[in-house]
Amino acid sequence: MVLLFTRNSLVLKSSKKTILTVTFPFLNSLIYCTEFRFLTISYDKRVIVLANFTINNHHHMIQIKDLHKSYQMGNNSLHVLKGINFNVKEGEMVSIMGSSGSGKSTLLNILGILDEADSGSYILDGVSIKNLNEKVAANYRNKFLGFIFQSFNLINYKSALDNVAMPLYYQGVKRKERIEKAEYYLEKVGLSAWSHHLPNELSGGQKQRVAIARALASNPKVLLADEPTGALDSKTSQEVMELIQGINDEGKTILMVTHEHDIAQMTKRIVHIKDGLIIDDNPVEQVRASLYV
Repeated sequence: MVLLFTRNSLVLKSSKKTILTVTFPFLNSLIYCTEFRFLTISYDKRVIVLANFTINNHHHMIQIKDLHKSYQMGNNSLHVLKGINFNVKEGEMVSIMGSSGSGKSTLLNILGILDEADSGSYILDGVSIKNLNEKVAANYRNKFLGFIFQSFNLINYKSALDNVAMPLYYQGVKRKERIEKAEYYLEKVGLSAWSHHLPNELSGGQKQRVAIARALASNPKVLLADEPTGALDSKTSQEVMELIQGINDEGKTILMVTHEHDIAQMTKRIVHIKDGLIIDDNPVEQVRASLYV
């Protein structure tokens, strides 16, 4: 007896005939990977029972094809990205590694809509990112992306709460809602008690937690982290990575540039860039930061 799955139906077959067909019209819009776990079927009364039926709708959140980028240096042209092909599925946690000058920061800037490629295509959640004016680019950054930086990039004269609420201000969210959301995300990163403190009253780890809360506040499709543990000691780095892993566990897509191999091992896939090309791209067995915290 064989169970066959098509895009809109389940078919139970014996060796000679179809015993039962059940259609699921709601599956017509799903075109991505589907899984079944612990599937149970009862067909004696033409009833089908599905136990723990799960659908994984992990589509490509990021699609990069044949990306090239050069910079003019006086009379010379520096070819930084030399044909990058790179896809990231929704919910992945990917680290990008490479030596200084490899092109990883340029790639991150293009992914962050802070720079534009000379040629090739970049599709973000089904939207082509190309030939954008600054207003549209800023709108897309606000809509799609959250940023976490090595240097935190907090506004020194604003409280942790106001820093977290800042992206929502630029989205036109009313103050009451901005404050409610900022309080929620500060609680999520464990800093409710520090909401009215200024950045210079916070430790490095606390500043990065505020930065993570700010990145999450607008509910972005993708988090882009540029050396998020680079300015932190080992213990604090592990605590921050535990938080980032927890965010990924909830389904958020995360891309992270790092030069630290132990931090990269805490992601689920490592991409190595050298001389503007991807030379290695493999899934890894994720090390949980909680083991060290």
